[in-house]
Amino acid sequence: MTNTNHSNYRRPRTVADLTRENVQAMRKLEQVAITKRNAADRIAEFVARFCGSITFVWIHAAVFAFWIAWNAMPRVPHFDPYPFTFLTLVVSLEAIFLSSFILISQNYEMRVTERRSQLDLQINLLAEQENTKILQILDRMSRKMGLTEEVDPEVEVLEQATRPETLARQIEDAFREQSGQPPLHRDKGKATR
Repeated sequence: MTNTNHSNYRRPRTVADLTRENVQAMRKLEQVAITKRNAADRIAEFVARFCGSITFVWIHAAVFAFWIAWNAMPRVPHFDPYPFTFLTLVVSLEAIFLSSFILISQNYEMRVTERRSQLDLQINLLAEQENTKILQILDRMSRKMGLTEEVDPEVEVLEQATRPETLARQIEDAFREQSGQPPLHRDKGKATR
C-alpha cells in the first residue's frame, strides 16, 4: 500500500462513508477467503448450493416419477421392478455423496466463521483496551482539574484490564450451572477484569 492509502484510511466525511469503508473492507476479506478455497471446497459449495435449490427437487421428483411409472407399467420391460431395489441403491449412494459434499461445504463455512469470530474477538479486545485507556486518561484529567473529589469504585473497576481467560471461565461456569452441573471455577470473590 502507498502512503496515500494510509493517510486516507479511516478519514470518512460522513457516517455513510465510514460504514461504506467498513463494508468494503469486509468484502475484500471475503474475496480473499473465496480466492483461497481449494478445488474440493469449490466443488462442495457448488453441489451444496445446487442441492439446496428447488430445481434439484423438481429434477428428482420427475426422475423418480418416471422411474416408478416405467417400472410399474404392465407389458413394458422393467429394468427395476417393484420393490425398486436399484432405485433404492441409487438413492442411498446419492445420499452418501450429497452428505459428504454438504459436510465439506459446512466445514469450509465453519472455518470462515471461525476466522470472522477471531477477527471480531481481536477487534473487541482492542476496543476494550482502548476504552480502558480512555477511562484512565479521563479519570486522571478529571482529578487533575478538580472535577472529581471522590473515588468512584465502578470507574476503578472499569479502568482495570479485562482478562479474557477469566471471562471465558465465568461463561463456562454459567453454562455448567444452567445445565445443572457444578461450576469448575470458584472465583466469585475475584474481579473479572
